[in-house]
Amino acid sequence: MTKNSLLGLFVDELRDIYSAEKQLTKALPKMAKAAASEELRNGFTAHLEQTRGHVERMEQIFEALGERASGKKCAGMTGLIAEGSEVMDEDFEGDVMDAALIAAAQRVEHYEIAAYGTLCAFADLLGQSQYASLLRQTLEEEKQTDQKLTELSEEINSAANVQVSDVSTGRRKPGRAA
Repeated sequence: MTKNSLLGLFVDELRDIYSAEKQLTKALPKMAKAAASEELRNGFTAHLEQTRGHVERMEQIFEALGERASGKKCAGMTGLIAEGSEVMDEDFEGDVMDAALIAAAQRVEHYEIAAYGTLCAFADLLGQSQYASLLRQTLEEEKQTDQKLTELSEEINSAANVQVSDVSTGRRKPGRAA
């Protein structure tokens, strides 16, 4: 396969998102563990299973292309996961931690949505409808996950913004919203 072709770029982008998904399978359990909300924790766990399915779809595409399923290191996902790890190392607690985790998770989802949207467009241009179908399925799942995170954030962000006691005065002041 010629590296300087749309097909070569397609395979290169597949390798990138394959690496991203593999990295995410290691990060999601940590995010689930850091979540205070059971609903958020369950969401991260469910998305981990879904992500494993994304990896399997990618492996199907690599096999059909006659390519080895391997990823080049996805620097974008590495950075997003590093930011998420920083959030988990902060002193945030409860709903504020969950709001921060949702923010980090949505950055990941938006990155994946952009990557899969591009891959779908490439597959369509290459006349590879079977690949486009698999990629579109993953794209829709990423969009659904983003929507679920948005819905969760409405309740969690509001809870994170509740009044907290000011120990020094006994008065109440607004909390920090994520």
